Amino acid sequence: MPEIHAARRGRLQAALADRDADAALITSLVNVRYLTGLASSNAALLVPATGDAVLATDSRYALAADRDCPDLECLTCREVESTLAGLASKRGLRRLAFEAHEMTVERYDALTSVGEIEPRPLGRVVEDLRIVKDDTEIGLLARACEITSSAFDEVVPQIAAGMTERELAVLIDQTMIDAGAEKPAFDTIVASGPNGAIPHHTPSGRPLALGDMITIDCGARHEGYHADMTRTVVLGPPAEWQRDLYALVAAAQRAGIAAAEPGAAVAEVDAAARDVIAEAGHGEHFSHGLGHGVGLEIHEAPMLAHGRPGRLADRVPITVEPGIYVPGRGGIRIEDTLVVRSAAPAAAREMLTTTTTATVRELLVL
Repeated sequence: MPEIHAARRGRLQAALADRDADAALITSLVNVRYLTGLASSNAALLVPATGDAVLATDSRYALAADRDCPDLECLTCREVESTLAGLASKRGLRRLAFEAHEMTVERYDALTSVGEIEPRPLGRVVEDLRIVKDDTEIGLLARACEITSSAFDEVVPQIAAGMTERELAVLIDQTMIDAGAEKPAFDTIVASGPNGAIPHHTPSGRPLALGDMITIDCGARHEGYHADMTRTVVLGPPAEWQRDLYALVAAAQRAGIAAAEPGAAVAEVDAAARDVIAEAGHGEHFSHGLGHGVGLEIHEAPMLAHGRPGRLADRVPITVEPGIYVPGRGGIRIEDTLVVRSAAPAAAREMLTTTTTATVRELLVL
């Protein structure tokens, strides 16, 4: 898809006009992939304010670069950043904007020791460009979510007392891979019983027991794009407090999803769900933001949380994931990935996670 990546680089070049820079040096591997299509562990991209970009990678990825980036000049070298900085200097591109948020001091010293360079921070320009997804990206996200949802539906009937959290997490991961995932999008979370009070609990050897609520947070990665979904189920007949808390979290999620429209302030979307939980007396038990963007990374802008700036726009994929975490008792989180759309109110969002429990109106009893 050279034309797609060329268009993305064109948007970056337009942004450089406001940065007093002759060129940008892109060193974030995720951003390099976004702008070129090359996935690697060692690459950098020089994007001049005008003219053609130059990609540098080492010999391990040279053939992949030829295949995936046929429209780019490619240099094969090990020290990709300093090589491109030297090239920029030779071409008179002295005012070089760099990604300071991911650059170490050691790398910065090496970068500025080459040629005559006037470094200046680029900021998170590429990350900002990545917020709004094109149709190709949304299609890849939808496929990642489809794999995640089908794997969850396949695994749920196999959950039984005596299975450990770790065994269940491994089963979910393998099922996603068997369904077509490159790999899990992140470390799968399985938190049972009192462990559910830890939002990002690491699956342990604890056996699942009757009466446990079980929080399962999982996602598949497909062609670099990440799905994110959380479901909470209960093993055996639930207690009344479990049903009540689940209904509360489900109501909060519905409120958050309803508020997620183009133009909505991200802080207000967070508040729409958070207020439901706070008014029920559990405000202190909802300790994280309501959600986040997803794409080539599992956590991307925008962040839906109190005090966060910004507004939602058309074609922005986000998660909506309220939770309640009660120490000593357990926790509940319900999370879906959706795309905010500029459309009539009834179609202002597109749900990507599609499990049989996607309506999440009632607690699933196993």
